[in-house]
Amino acid sequence: MYIQVRLPKLGAHMQEGTIVEWLKKEGEPVKKGEPLFQVETDKAVMEVESPADGVLKSIVHSKGTKVPVNMVVAFIEQPDETL
Repeated sequence: MYIQVRLPKLGAHMQEGTIVEWLKKEGEPVKKGEPLFQVETDKAVMEVESPADGVLKSIVHSKGTKVPVNMVVAFIEQPDETL
């Protein structure tokens, strides 16, 4: 299953942000709550955390890209659940 990583709204008036740096590379494992990337708003640079455990499968928007709030920026692949 793939989880969409979206650019969150980090301030009341935030409409877009610029990806400053990816802290993980494609293919690397990620844990829910760990910093995944940095985004610059009109007021500050902030870290965005991973929404789930898994593997960073695909980065959709690279460093330096300006992205609207709620846009998908990456996908995390979760392992198949087995019973």
